[in-house]
Amino acid sequence: MFHPDCPSSVMPLRIGDKWSAMIIVCLEDGPRRFSEIRVPLRRTTPKVLTQTLRALERDGMITRTVYAEVPPRVEYELTELGRTLLDLIAVCRRWADEHLPAVLAARELPGVGVGPEG
Repeated sequence: MFHPDCPSSVMPLRIGDKWSAMIIVCLEDGPRRFSEIRVPLRRTTPKVLTQTLRALERDGMITRTVYAEVPPRVEYELTELGRTLLDLIAVCRRWADEHLPAVLAARELPGVGVGPEG
C-alpha cells in the first residue's frame, strides 16, 4: 500500500505535531526569544518546546541565533523554507474553523473512536 521510499517518515511537520505549527505561527512576524515563544504556548513544557525548536532548526525551518551578551540572548526566526509552511498552516486553520465542531461532536458519540473491543 505504501511505497518503502515514501518521504512521509522524514517530513518535518506531521499531522498531530501541534507544537511545530504553533511555533511557526509564533515566528510569523519576526524573531522571538524562547520566553516570548513560551507565552502563547504556555501549555507546553520547556523541555518539549526545546525539543521542537531543535527539530525545526535541524529541518531548516528556523534559525537559532546566539548573541554574545551577558546574559546570552538567543533568538529564533523562520527561514525562507519555514515561511513556505505559513500558507499550508493557514489552510489547516481554516479547515479546523469549519470542521472542528463536527470532530468534537463525533468524539461525544458512543462507540466512536474506540477500539475493536467495543
